Amino acid sequence: MSKPIYITLPSRGLIHVEGDDRINFLQGLISNDVTKLEEQRIQYACLLTPQGKFLHDFFLHWGDGFILIDCEGGARAQDLYNRLNKYRLRDKIKISVEQNNAVYAVFEQEIGLPDPRHFKMGYRSFEKPEEGLEEGLPSWDRERILLGIADGSRDMEVERSTMLECCLDKFNAIDWEKGCWMGQELTARMHHRNLGKKRLQTVEFDGTPPAPFSDIIINDKVIGNMRSSCDNIGLALIKNNAAEDLKKDLQNDNHSLRILGL
Repeated sequence: MSKPIYITLPSRGLIHVEGDDRINFLQGLISNDVTKLEEQRIQYACLLTPQGKFLHDFFLHWGDGFILIDCEGGARAQDLYNRLNKYRLRDKIKISVEQNNAVYAVFEQEIGLPDPRHFKMGYRSFEKPEEGLEEGLPSWDRERILLGIADGSRDMEVERSTMLECCLDKFNAIDWEKGCWMGQELTARMHHRNLGKKRLQTVEFDGTPPAPFSDIIINDKVIGNMRSSCDNIGLALIKNNAAEDLKKDLQNDNHSLRILGL
């Protein structure tokens, strides 16, 4: 058997939710169906504003009497903790937070739980594989970008982005059959009426990509906004009416730009 290959994921936090009401509490707030978590063991989901705008994305891990939330670390973990506490009210739960927690993406062996977004993202583990071979983050980041998977606030603007423009519905972040949850109304309306005017896409440059969250300008027109990148590829929020024009090489301040998989 080949040795496991693992990648240390940067800046992850961990929130621990326990108590009798833990499922019902999260069920009314987040985008996935927590009642299915015991069977699935791991889920990907988001917390939105009441207006349907992105706040946090995270992974839920089922435990015996508790749920672990693998989220962005540092101040972002603290912010999610504060928001969850605000909605706790009289629910019989206890919430705690670790702002910095080790998480590893594992390949070649089934260590941890499979990343629910896409099988090519490997397994997620809280423990470093023994005798594993470590690779740098760029190999994981490049695969993620090629798949078109957003990575938290690196790719989604807090209180501005929507789930559907960031294509999170394609990566198992939403259960359309569950009951009401915060931000559901706008998300469902965009889904059923096809209201999106832009979406996150994988882009390739002949040169260095623009800085994150800078405008992408073609022929003096803003056609999108750059997000995360790795080497010469990245994710960008591109206006739908501009996407067809990007089938060919176009100049963006001396960067030749193409959409991959258009």
